[in-house]
Amino acid sequence: MPASVFRHRSRGKNYSFSLADGDWFYFAGIWRPATRNWPESYAILTTTANDDVAPFHDRQMAVLRREQRMEWLDLTRAAAEILQPLPPGSFRVSSHSDGRVQAAFAF
Repeated sequence: MPASVFRHRSRGKNYSFSLADGDWFYFAGIWRPATRNWPESYAILTTTANDDVAPFHDRQMAVLRREQRMEWLDLTRAAAEILQPLPPGSFRVSSHSDGRVQAAFAF
């Protein structure tokens, strides 16, 4: 799933996490098509929080850099190699004190 930011609420405050270099990224996920006995389903995978996210939570969504997306989709590298937390300093962290806000979608 492509994204440019993710948000987290910790100790009553809202935080946004975006890549420090301003690039967008993907969340690693899995998908299962519908069968007669099971509806179509998907999930975003999580991993251990990297050093930027760890002060706010012990887990985070598994973030893939754009150049990793095809390795994930094509299964050309082991999942354990790809689904590692990003290095320290990868995320820019912003705090928001204006309460919960849903971003507007440009349709």
